[in-house]
Amino acid sequence: MSKVDQLKQQLIYRQQELEKRLEAIKTDISHTDKPLSADWEEQATEKENDEVLNALGNASVAELVQIKSALKRIEQGCYQRCTICEDCIPLERLEVLPHTSHCDRCAEELEAAEA
Repeated sequence: MSKVDQLKQQLIYRQQELEKRLEAIKTDISHTDKPLSADWEEQATEKENDEVLNALGNASVAELVQIKSALKRIEQGCYQRCTICEDCIPLERLEVLPHTSHCDRCAEELEAAEA
């Protein structure tokens, strides 16, 4: 099995994990398994927990988008190409961040621009 095939399997596994996490978050936030408490203070705590779950859900959705994009690039045969400069993304970088779409240089430039 090639290194790209191994990374593809990792991406698929992570995708499945995130989809399960999002489903659990959706269930927790909707309170379908346990309605909100009648106690106002307890409800406030539950609402704060919902905000944390929303943040985790948003982060999971963002990662899931990156993973789906990486899987699409694998299928198209351009997985190891930076989407900005089209230089090669080293396998070492992909092993650490299998869903990345940028080479080291472009990633650093993007981070500097966001700071």
